[in-house]
Amino acid sequence: MTTPDHQSPASQPPASGTKDRVYRSPLALIGGVLLLLVIGWLGFDALFQGHGRTPWLALAALILIVPLVIAFTLRPAVFAGEDRLRVRNPFRVISLPWGAVASLRSGFSNEVVAKSGAKFQLWSIPVSLRARKKAEMRKARAAADAARGTDSTRRGFGGMRGAGAIGGMGSFSGAATAPSGPTRAEGDQIMDELRELLQSRGDTEPAQGEVTVRWAYEVIAPAVAGAVLLAILLALG
Repeated sequence: MTTPDHQSPASQPPASGTKDRVYRSPLALIGGVLLLLVIGWLGFDALFQGHGRTPWLALAALILIVPLVIAFTLRPAVFAGEDRLRVRNPFRVISLPWGAVASLRSGFSNEVVAKSGAKFQLWSIPVSLRARKKAEMRKARAAADAARGTDSTRRGFGGMRGAGAIGGMGSFSGAATAPSGPTRAEGDQIMDELRELLQSRGDTEPAQGEVTVRWAYEVIAPAVAGAVLLAILLALG
């Protein structure tokens, strides 16, 4: 599930000066916090209670694992502004002016495709095939209920013209009610909103520019340092 921290209707592009819409995965945030708690508990226990080389191994493992957990759970986010789309993935930050975006694709993963042909995955907007299946079932149920409601309405009016007027009125009780829940998966709804922004802002002057990619050295550097330290310790035996 992915929830926007700030969200306005998809049909209305954000006005000048409004905050970016921020899309994160609450499940990833919760999982990341729980993983960090477990890793911290085990790591610090080994660090302060271990003997011999154990504290050093624990320290190297913490330096390696903690940045990776943060990178894949807490870090990913998508920032949709009026002029550009900014994608913060585990190891990169990609800034795409709307004028440089060719399309937004949804398949087994959600991707943004630049006009240059480069593709970037939207890590914080995961695809849930289960949610899609549920949404399709609700959509099919809504269509079936609407068809039944139309049939019962016709029978009701037919009964009112005949002798069974009371029975005809009673047939309205079989009219369909709207199914609970959306008929689109949440990730697909978010992608629809981003497509609306692309259509409404892609041709505007402030939304023109080049795609920029910045590597997240604040994540890569400590992870590499931890991996090197762990390899050295293991090699020394």
